[in-house]
Amino acid sequence: MAKTIMVVDDEVDIRNSFKIVLSKSGFKVVTAKDADDCLRKLKTNKPDLILMDIMMPGTPVRKIIPKIKDVKVSYLSVVQLTDAEKEGLLKQKNVVDFINKPIQIEDLIKRVKKILGE
Repeated sequence: MAKTIMVVDDEVDIRNSFKIVLSKSGFKVVTAKDADDCLRKLKTNKPDLILMDIMMPGTPVRKIIPKIKDVKVSYLSVVQLTDAEKEGLLKQKNVVDFINKPIQIEDLIKRVKKILGE
């Protein structure tokens, strides 16, 4: 059975691009336009991984992460952070990776598979 990934990003082009790439790699993909939309969709969807943009309008992502239970989360960001900032983010419960955008398709697939143990 295909693993499910939820892509959470306020940019429709990013959501669509990730959905196409991940779907072609055999994953089921659900998208959400912001952190609040993610929480709503988690009521009816149980993804194996959430790829979440760190900076979006609406409720700050840092306030949403503690509400996400039993799902791995990888942050996505175009913002370059220091190693110390990344380490702080990765200490949050469920957060397993930090992916900088833009990312090469091959690298995205490789990292997602590693996170999911494939």
